[in-house]
Amino acid sequence: MATNPAEVLSLPKPAWAADEVGMLYDMAHRFMSEEIAPRYDEFEKNEMVDRESWRKAGAAGLLCASMPEEYGGSGGTFAHESAIIEAIGHVGVDGFGIGLHNSIVAPYVLHYGSEEQKKKWLPKLATGELIGAIAMTEPGAGSDLQGVKTRAQKDGNQYKINGSKTFITNGQLANFIIVVTKTDPEKGAKGTSLIVVETDEVEGFERGRNLDKIGLKANDTSELFFNDMRVPTSNLLGHEEGQGFVQLMQQLPQERLQIGTGAIAMIERALALTIDYVKERKAFGKAIIDFQNTQFKLAELKTEATIGRVFYNDCVTRHIAGGLDPVTASMAKYWLSDLQGKVVDECLQLHGGYGYMNEYPIARMFRDARVQRIYGGTNEIMKLLIGRSL
Repeated sequence: MATNPAEVLSLPKPAWAADEVGMLYDMAHRFMSEEIAPRYDEFEKNEMVDRESWRKAGAAGLLCASMPEEYGGSGGTFAHESAIIEAIGHVGVDGFGIGLHNSIVAPYVLHYGSEEQKKKWLPKLATGELIGAIAMTEPGAGSDLQGVKTRAQKDGNQYKINGSKTFITNGQLANFIIVVTKTDPEKGAKGTSLIVVETDEVEGFERGRNLDKIGLKANDTSELFFNDMRVPTSNLLGHEEGQGFVQLMQQLPQERLQIGTGAIAMIERALALTIDYVKERKAFGKAIIDFQNTQFKLAELKTEATIGRVFYNDCVTRHIAGGLDPVTASMAKYWLSDLQGKVVDECLQLHGGYGYMNEYPIARMFRDARVQRIYGGTNEIMKLLIGRSL
């Protein structure tokens, strides 16, 4: 019987994962196993998950789970989003960009949108009619968001936007994009604003190529170009210009915690698959698990994974209660993604030569894990933020 990634660490469920959150995990796991996993090789080849899968996820209640019911969501919390992301990681369909859509893009609308904006956009995000992205990174501005050059100039009741973005997750499919732009370049961070672009309704918007990445092949990641693109001034998030940098800083802890979610889920799957492999694979007349080196290595990895899971569970508990500070979120992002890279690498080693073969899931995990230490703010930036708190 295969080892269950959700049970590989033998830990009791935290209070936040009980009852309906556990039921949602089971439903999400079943959906990913039945609807996404059988086609995942196709999605990797096409370098995107098709729109129909997004709509099916919406119909199954897996989009905007933490948005209020009055706006088409399920009325949950980040615990519900965690359940969905963990199911994605445990099944091994990490390139399905639901996490960004659910717990990064939609919350900006919920927290900073007007009542009219929330009623207009959130229900469509919940059904998958709209697929969300957030355009932060530029060719010359990554972790340093104050360096953004994209410019939005007010012209009557419209903004004229010029600039370009790169490395945008969901970039080929997204038709709802929150653009980080300067409305007043003279004010630096205080001149930054967030403006929503509904790509089906504007001129001057252009998608670049679907970028050729090392891993997460099933997730479309794109360049975006704005050439005198005009959007209504009513698409500004917030009651006035210049609030964008504060809005970004307020939401980044959840984004960084979400990266930790994907990390711990993949760690658990890597361990489960590797334990099964070393029990079946034989060398020198005995199973790989019977070698002391294998036992010691897996003992180390399980111990570190258990520490990671306990830390992650505590972060979610604090976040749901409104007490997850940016420094602790930075710790979770950096440490869990570092651990993810270590565990996956060690598990690949225990697979021997087969670990280097693409037909084995550990090979895909090895590729997919690497970006976790880069996006959401590099781990070096996380350490800088932690260091400033000392």
